[in-house]
Amino acid sequence: MVFKFFIVFLSAFLSFAHADEKDDAVILVKNAVSYYKKYGKEKTLETLTTAKNEFVNGELYVFVYDTAGVMKAHPVNKKLIGKCLVDIPDVDGKLFRKEIVNLAKSKKPGWVDYKYKNPATNKIEDKTTYVMMAGELIFCCGAYR
Repeated sequence: MVFKFFIVFLSAFLSFAHADEKDDAVILVKNAVSYYKKYGKEKTLETLTTAKNEFVNGELYVFVYDTAGVMKAHPVNKKLIGKCLVDIPDVDGKLFRKEIVNLAKSKKPGWVDYKYKNPATNKIEDKTTYVMMAGELIFCCGAYR
């Protein structure tokens, strides 16, 4: 009985923690878009490429694609910058970056789910990424689930 209660409690706690991370991801993206509107493309991309910036919060960080799926800014993995990643699938074959680009082009912010290697655990995990278009840039922030 105690074990069953613990499992239910742990499940509820993890769902709550994940909800907080999703809220934080939305806030980070919205703040990065505001920064972009205030300071422009060049300064924004420079800032978002810096490892320690105001749009990094623990495991959460804002990264940016253009509408062709080319990575324009990434504070954690600079090797991705300048590469077209739209046709590279996740481990299940999902073209999630193509989905990110298509969602952004619809001018509606939203979420895209996929699997990705978590640098903290070094394991493939479920990830959800909040996506918002501003100008010709796609601002994203993902949370592992």
